[in-house]
Amino acid sequence: MLRQIKPRTARSKRALDHKAPLITENPKTALFLKGSTASQAVQQAMADLYALKRPLALKFTKSNAIHPFEDATSLEFFSEKNDASLLVFGAHTKKRPHSLTFIRTFNHKILDMLELYLDRDSFRGLTDFKTKKCAVGLKPLLLFAGTPFESPTPNAYTLAKSFFTDFFRGQETDTVDVEGLQYLVSFMAGEEQEGGQKPLIHLRVYLLRTKKSGQRLPRVEVEEMGPRMDFRVGRMKEADEAMMREALKKPRGQAARSKKNIETDIVGDKMGRVHLGRQDLDKLQTRKMKGLKRARDLDDDEVNDEELEFVDDEDEDDEDRPPQSKKPR
Repeated sequence: MLRQIKPRTARSKRALDHKAPLITENPKTALFLKGSTASQAVQQAMADLYALKRPLALKFTKSNAIHPFEDATSLEFFSEKNDASLLVFGAHTKKRPHSLTFIRTFNHKILDMLELYLDRDSFRGLTDFKTKKCAVGLKPLLLFAGTPFESPTPNAYTLAKSFFTDFFRGQETDTVDVEGLQYLVSFMAGEEQEGGQKPLIHLRVYLLRTKKSGQRLPRVEVEEMGPRMDFRVGRMKEADEAMMREALKKPRGQAARSKKNIETDIVGDKMGRVHLGRQDLDKLQTRKMKGLKRARDLDDDEVNDEELEFVDDEDEDDEDRPPQSKKPR
């Protein structure tokens, strides 16, 4: 569990409330910084990633003597100071040439890290492609091709997929404008071979062009716009189980409560279902009318029975009497 800080003053309470978790979090900002020894290829690669991430990106120009896997205190300080949950650190040494370390933080503490080594020979920057570029601030389409990205056990490739998804996520929206889908970021990895070298991660960025097709849907063509990067997998630091569980926890009130026995039909009308218990109709309260009284109904039935009995007695007396002759007039 993370340490809970209790505010002592009103100012510190406002500062903590400003940093408190939200139901809908702000888009993640990425911070780019380089080490004391960074090659020209690493700096160019970081500049290209910074251009794709804008405007949710910050970039430091000064060098920093930082070793992420040995001591990440400085990275946590920069994350909290600049309110950046994603960090990209570039460095170059003889043992680890042209390395890019991708870092994620939770509550400004290191969550996980992945180190990738850039292939200098196959690297091509944005300026090497003389094509039209996409607009700033657009969300790209993401494509992950390769079985290593779909591994059921966590590894460096699944971590890379998770990080780049967060990196290019941007602002969350409910609707998507087709005109805003202007470029595609593709990540490809080959098959893993036992005892062999780990497959490379190929990063390609393509510009989407729509042309007339003579049908309702347009014809889509892709054109590479850069950058082009190939990475070798290096060191990685997996997230702590307790911290990851805390990071994935959703605040209350985010999920909409479902209403029971209420549904919507095909037309869109709202329909409800009401469940009633067994009713006693004898105790049912009705409108008070004299004609509906029970006593009045019983009296009428008794009177009708007496009339029927009286009529039957008269018929029997008529049968016992002898026939009378009519008197002549």
